[in-house]
Amino acid sequence: MTTSRSRGYPLDGARVLITGAGSGIGRLMALEAARRGAEVIIWDLDDAAARGTVAAVTAQGGTARSLRVDVTDRQAVARAADETGAVDVVINNAGVVTGARLLDASEDSIQRTLEVNVMALFWVTRAFLGGMISRGRGAVVTVASAAGWTGVARQTDYSASKWAAIGFTESLRHELRADGHPINTLVVCPYYIDTGMFDGVQTRYPALLPILKPEQVARSVISALEAGRQQLVMPPLVRWVPALRILPVRIFDRILDTLGVNQTMDHFTGRTAVRTGGDQPPAKGGSTSTSESSATG
Repeated sequence: MTTSRSRGYPLDGARVLITGAGSGIGRLMALEAARRGAEVIIWDLDDAAARGTVAAVTAQGGTARSLRVDVTDRQAVARAADETGAVDVVINNAGVVTGARLLDASEDSIQRTLEVNVMALFWVTRAFLGGMISRGRGAVVTVASAAGWTGVARQTDYSASKWAAIGFTESLRHELRADGHPINTLVVCPYYIDTGMFDGVQTRYPALLPILKPEQVARSVISALEAGRQQLVMPPLVRWVPALRILPVRIFDRILDTLGVNQTMDHFTGRTAVRTGGDQPPAKGGSTSTSESSATG
């Protein structure tokens, strides 16, 4: 796990918005942020799940509220942002995965993946970034994936969306830096997380590429945010992927196959009893899991 340092952002007294926080790492990040003194705002399409997170936060003595929001709907995001008010930190966490081969995935599911995992980043971040800039403080966190560092079989739409998420965050970082705005960005790129979103996935070498524990990931994200880090990659082996690209493509592919990366989805089932976390209802075709933006290699 390697990151670079920028502006720290202590969460005590901060207002933190988390999308897709009705369950999974979104809920765990909400609990962790609240433990560190933040007021948490939960956006999730599943209103009951969002209220459940609020109840969990308040049960531990924290402060939270929730709104039912479809983050792919620009108008809904704008209305919810007005109702939410100013926030200090935005955590773009809502995400979906189909886990189908390109020819097996429906057009609706492909479009939904890109709308939830990519377009929502624009609508949610734009809704709050101007306020952060005018106040001269803030942070934008994007939960991407190790699948944004290398493509993975049966993840053409998901991997493409996570490459986009990384590019979005990197471009935003450069833009804010060039304009002299003291707003930090953090992109999170974990391997598979044991939340249910990627039920059935397997890893060949758990010592090198472990299925991550959600509690560990949630704590690491919030700690990286407070430390002002700009990139969080889990586990450390994933950081070698860009260096391996200097090799010929066939050798690069052979290394990934040796590590079992392109076989991880062979037994994927996903969360078939779908709950949506700031996402749209399930599209027809393929397995679908939602709510937390877990990650894959």
